[in-house]
Amino acid sequence: MKKVILLVLVFSFFSCAEMQQVMNQFPQTQGFGIDISGGLKEALNNGISKQVTKLTAVDGFYRNEAVKILLPDELKKVDASLRKMGLSSLADEGLKAINRAAEDAVKEATPIFIDAVVNMSFYDAKTILMGNDNSATMYLQNSTSTSLYGKFNPVIKNSFTKVGADKVWTNIITKYNMIPFVQKVNPDLTDYVTNQAMVGVFKMIAVEEKNIRTNLNARTSVLLQQVFAMQDKK
Repeated sequence: MKKVILLVLVFSFFSCAEMQQVMNQFPQTQGFGIDISGGLKEALNNGISKQVTKLTAVDGFYRNEAVKILLPDELKKVDASLRKMGLSSLADEGLKAINRAAEDAVKEATPIFIDAVVNMSFYDAKTILMGNDNSATMYLQNSTSTSLYGKFNPVIKNSFTKVGADKVWTNIITKYNMIPFVQKVNPDLTDYVTNQAMVGVFKMIAVEEKNIRTNLNARTSVLLQQVFAMQDKK
C-alpha cells in the first residue's frame, strides 16, 4: 500500500510540474483573480478622459508648454523673416493657428483613442504593469500610432480649414516667398501638426498613467487599487 501511495504522489508531482510548464506558455493577464488587463485599460481611459480632454480647450495646446506645437525647422526662418519685416503679429497668428487646429482635431479624435484602448488586447499585461511609469502608454502608442495617423490626419486637415489655419498659413507663405532671394517653402503642415498632436496626446496619457502608478489617491476604483497594488510590491 505504501508503494502505491508513493507512486501516486510521484505521478501527481510530475503531472503538476508538467501542467505548470504548459500554463507558463500562456500570457498571464490575471493575478490572483485580478483583471490586470482591465486595470491597465482603465488607467489609459482615465488618461484620455482626464488629461487628453484638457487639450481640446482653447489654448489646450497653445498655453501648455509640455505639448505646445512649435514651428518646424523649415518655418523658423519664415517666422524670423516676418518679425524682421515688422510682421510679428502675423507670425504669432501662424503659430497660434496650428495649435488651434490641434485643439479642435483632438476634440473630434478622442473617440478614436478610446476605441483603440477598448479593442486592445494586453497579451503581455503583467510585463506592462511591472514596467516603467509610462509602459502602458508606450504600448498603446506602439500598437496604434500607424492606424491612428490614418484616421487623425484628415481630422487635422478639416480642423485647419475650420479654424482658418489654412488661410493664415497661405498668407504667411505667400508673403515669405515674395521676399527677394529667399528659398521658397511649401511645407506639409497637416502632416507635421498631425504628428505633433499625437505626441501631445500620448504625453498627456502618460501623465495620468504615472499619477495612477505613484499616487494612491489617483486609484479611484477598486480595480485600479487591486491592479496597481501588485505593481507596488515589485
